[in-house]
Amino acid sequence: MLLLGTVVSWLAIIFGALRVGLGFFVASGADAATRAEMAARYLGSATSGQAIDAGVMTFVFGVTLGVLVKIGRSLNR
Repeated sequence: MLLLGTVVSWLAIIFGALRVGLGFFVASGADAATRAEMAARYLGSATSGQAIDAGVMTFVFGVTLGVLVKIGRSLNR
């Protein structure tokens, strides 16, 4: 069960960081119309800010789960 928690936490960290990175990439678009089109196409959200927020929350979830897995491992010994 701890292995599953480790895998899920790493995936959440990786995908959260990717979503934040893509959100900043979309936010650096030339004009508002381009940013809105890129956000809808690449991020699946209305704005890049929403994607960045979701990415940060996913990243924090992954870190929190990783800490809980580490605590579980130390208690399991």
